Amino acid sequence: MALTARKPEGFPEPGGVIVTTIRANCPSCGDVHLKAANLTIRVCADDEVGSYTFDCPTCSVPVAKQASRRIIDLLVSSGVQMEVWKLPAEIFETHEGPPISPDDLLDFHLELSRDGWFEELSVMVRKSMPH
Repeated sequence: MALTARKPEGFPEPGGVIVTTIRANCPSCGDVHLKAANLTIRVCADDEVGSYTFDCPTCSVPVAKQASRRIIDLLVSSGVQMEVWKLPAEIFETHEGPPISPDDLLDFHLELSRDGWFEELSVMVRKSMPH
């Protein structure tokens, strides 16, 4: 993974301030140069897995790549904004029964195309609820 941060000479912002440029890799275009404001770091609070994202300045394709702790620290020190997120609570729920199959999805799709499906579903749910 090619990702470097540097302060090149002759790349000043308005006001004469030299900004850090970050070299990243677009799968379509190869190496591209970005400013810190063009990247976002995302770190999961639950497992500390990180990634960074950017829109390629050449082809405009969104790019997302996994990032080690070292890369995350390098990007944060270069001024890249970091977002922290949590895994959805549904991941930790207990699930019973077999997984949904393609046939189950087809049956569900056919049910949704029938008139009165919602009323029938409501009755079934009410019957399954403890009194």
